[in-house]
Parts: sequence; C-alpha cells; structure tokens
Amino acid sequence: MQQIKAGDNSAYDTLFRKYYSYLCMVVLRMTHSKEQAEDIVQEVFLDLWRKKEQIEINSAVKAYLHRSVVNKTLNKIRDKKLDFDRDEEKLQSVPTMQHTPLQKMQGEELQNVIKTAFESLPEKCRIVFSMVKYEAMSYKETAEKLEISVKTVENQMSKALRIMRAAINEYKRQ
Repeated sequence: MQQIKAGDNSAYDTLFRKYYSYLCMVVLRMTHSKEQAEDIVQEVFLDLWRKKEQIEINSAVKAYLHRSVVNKTLNKIRDKKLDFDRDEEKLQSVPTMQHTPLQKMQGEELQNVIKTAFESLPEKCRIVFSMVKYEAMSYKETAEKLEISVKTVENQMSKALRIMRAAINEYKRQ
C-alpha cells in the first residue's frame, strides 16, 4: 500500500491482478450478474486509486478490499442501482414442473416481497445477512470481518430473519 500511495502503477497493477477475480466472485454471489460484479470491483479499484493518499488500511488489504466491494454492492442495492430483472430471467430458465399462470404470478410477487424486505433491512442487518446468506460465511467469519462480536452477528441475523419472515407472512395473508 505504501507503494500505491506513492503512485507506483506497477504495485497497483499487482494488487489488481491478485484480487480482481476473488472480488468478482464475492460480488457475483450477491448480484448473480457477472457484468455487475465486474463493474463494482472496477469501481472499488478506481476509488482506491483516486483516494490512495487518504486511505489508511489497518487490516489486511484483502479484507479491506473484500469489505469495500461488499459495501459498494449493498449501497447499490440500497440505492436500487442494481438490476434485479436478471433473477427473474434466471429463474425462468431453470427447468421446473409446469406452473400455471397463477403460480407464476404468485412466485413473482413473492420474489418482489423478499427483495423489498431485504432492501428495507437496516444497513447493519443487510450487511450481516448478505455475508452469511449470500457469501456463505459463518457467524464467526462474519464477526471477524466486521470486527464485531458473534453475538452481534446472531442478533443482526435474528432481526433480519424476523423482518423477512414478517414480510413473507404478510404476503401470505393477502
């Protein structure tokens, strides 16, 4: 990082080559879109270069970059800048039993309820939920990455799941 702060292009290039694929996979698990994953990772690296003099990394560079791409992805989800239409396309391409038009409509409605519930989660809940569910991280790993206690992760997951369940139950009652 010291070399990058000094404007060393080759150090920046080395960092990019070392972590680009890994970071794309992290974002891909959250967005299910290769293009969006690549865009987000490139934005994070561009931000890193632009702010290289101001950035202070107190942990491992990999952990810093990981947290950066997760935060950027969650911010884009929050700001609704990511396109969720790809999920519908993907689900339609999965071979399944024949569904009636009513079942398809209900499935689409449920998808929207889940997406809306996820987007409505408080930021900390959304981050924890995303790391545990979308990145398949354990509670312990999540706690270490976020520098919080495992109990806090458990509490945030409980809160997130409670909100998600309430939204689904409300949908079922309608």
